[in-house]
Amino acid sequence: MSIEVLKRAPDELELAAKRTKQDLALATTQDSTLPPRTSDLAAPIMHLTGHAAEVFCCKFGPYGDILASAGFDRQIFLWNVFGECENIACLPGHTGSISQICFTKDGTHLVSASTDKSMAMWDLEAGVRVRRFKGHQSFVNSCDVSDSPTMICSGSDDGTVRLWDSRRRHCVKTLNNKYQVTAVCFNEKADNIMSGGIDNHIKMWDLKHGEVSLEMKGHCDTITCLSLSPDGNFVLSNSMDNTVRMWDVRPFAPANRCLKAFVGAQHNFEKNLIRCCWSPQGTKIVSGSSDRMVYVWDTSSRKLLYKLPGHTGSVNDVDCHPTQPILMTASSDKSIYMGELK
Repeated sequence: MSIEVLKRAPDELELAAKRTKQDLALATTQDSTLPPRTSDLAAPIMHLTGHAAEVFCCKFGPYGDILASAGFDRQIFLWNVFGECENIACLPGHTGSISQICFTKDGTHLVSASTDKSMAMWDLEAGVRVRRFKGHQSFVNSCDVSDSPTMICSGSDDGTVRLWDSRRRHCVKTLNNKYQVTAVCFNEKADNIMSGGIDNHIKMWDLKHGEVSLEMKGHCDTITCLSLSPDGNFVLSNSMDNTVRMWDVRPFAPANRCLKAFVGAQHNFEKNLIRCCWSPQGTKIVSGSSDRMVYVWDTSSRKLLYKLPGHTGSVNDVDCHPTQPILMTASSDKSIYMGELK
């Protein structure tokens, strides 16, 4: 595992030692014009390396002190967010690439979905797998975790959305979709599951009756991500039609629930499940992109605020720190970046 650190060459150190007091005073004045720091990161940008293959997913813990990453190398890495960003644990166990990870709300456990047709729950303090959820007949593309009691939902290429109780090994409820499911998330009360897939539609499943209660149409290609807003009123979707859309999921909302479309982020022939997210206050929207950029928009105006370079491969996942203006990105270039925003 490594963290990039900027070092001075010996000749630069020698020149620095020979500077006069006037030069040092001038340098201090120039340094004071630098933008003020906005986070507790050791540097404005941190580059984390150590994965042996593409990184498909990353997530901050609910308290913001640790982060997790996973991907094609079939291992989950845990890292410290602050200080030197040390790699503090490696969790092996899956036999296929890991497609998505989610922390439980208390931060004690992590749930992972994998192409080995299973999901797993990990005890982060002990660093061991405590539960394996088997039942899907094909790749598990997505998962999400509800508040206590901890319920888990999953979507798979077998065309099903499944509900799991973390206290049991077997599936609690199976919802049959006609096509492959590539993204799932709970609503605020966790009495509905929203799903998206290769049929381009977002479906809201009523868990009490086990049927679709709402179907939202607008995308023209596969949906790769669903993300619920912090207030629970809206859901964000990313699609291979190169749009990120914002939908109103409140009860009794108008028939046209698609409120906004954000353009710029790209998908390409790799067909990765590129994800998007909200800032903690819901004022910004962030998305990865196959063009190696990270896109950040203002939620209200849809204005593109940042188009961030740095990665040398597709940016597959993004996440915002829960308490500080820190953005994390995971890429097919096998690395993770953390950077602070204004």
